[in-house]
Amino acid sequence: MFKNALVFRIAQWDRPAVADIEERLAGARFAECGATQPESAGWVEPRGQKHGALVESIGGQWILRLCTETKSVPASAVKTRLEEQLDKVEQETGRRPKGKRAKELKEEIVRDLLPRAFPKRGNTTVWINPAAGFVVVDASSIKKADAIVSRLVELLGGGLSLSFLQSEISPAVAMSGWLKSKEAPAGFTIDRDCELKQPDSEKATVRYARHTLDIDEVGQHIEQGKVPTQVAMTWDSRVSFVLTESLAIKKIKLLDVVLEGASSATRDDGGFDADVALMTGELGKLIPDLIDALGGELDREKFYKSAGSAVPADAGGPAAEDNTPPWELPAAA
Repeated sequence: MFKNALVFRIAQWDRPAVADIEERLAGARFAECGATQPESAGWVEPRGQKHGALVESIGGQWILRLCTETKSVPASAVKTRLEEQLDKVEQETGRRPKGKRAKELKEEIVRDLLPRAFPKRGNTTVWINPAAGFVVVDASSIKKADAIVSRLVELLGGGLSLSFLQSEISPAVAMSGWLKSKEAPAGFTIDRDCELKQPDSEKATVRYARHTLDIDEVGQHIEQGKVPTQVAMTWDSRVSFVLTESLAIKKIKLLDVVLEGASSATRDDGGFDADVALMTGELGKLIPDLIDALGGELDREKFYKSAGSAVPADAGGPAAEDNTPPWELPAAA
């Protein structure tokens, strides 16, 4: 159900009832792109059943799903058509359109070709844990998660305020320590994949794939200035994942011990409820343990006061002070 996890802390929320949220989501239900519409996004049924609920509440965990459809015209087709139009205008008027007029012609061509473009759809699952106070977005990029979080803040009401979950110790610093000492934090193991990158203009990169990392060579790269940008890990022999320098959790996989332990009776509903229970149950324990391994959750107010700056506004969009999204602001070293 979740391949990736970007975690947001609910800083404030006078949360509505599930029925109220269902009504709000219904007002923003997904509709496919119109003939000349390049993109459309809206909420769909997480269970995949037509006319079903748009928010599923299972064991106190809320599951939502955003569907996005995009249509794009190949750049080569636009370029070819544009050159033809520019040549034609030049022959008729003696002047080749430039600047604003050329841009307008290009936009007209795109609008003309869009009805013939094939749409591409994708779904993103959102997990809200009201009791623990966090939201998890199954996205691999911050930009994608930002757009979804912004929708949630506008849609769910109740003064919802979200900030990207940050740790006292930055993941890059923590991963450097684990690799140099050849010792993973309690409850975790380091697997056989990692990437190290030189933080300069050349961005020299070293990648290890399916290779033991318990070697001096890895520590030597770190001593030479390279910084781990991602490390493959396993939690409690139950969940494997890749931790990145931005505290994104990627390539999540439940291991056999978890799947074999699931009662076959709980999967008779087609698997949705069981999948939600399994995934939220495991991630609900992994995430706090991972944050503990990174020194605990960052006290943002204390951190920004020590830095002599104002605490940014917690939201899914840019922070109020410097237009930097909260998740791009530095974690404490």
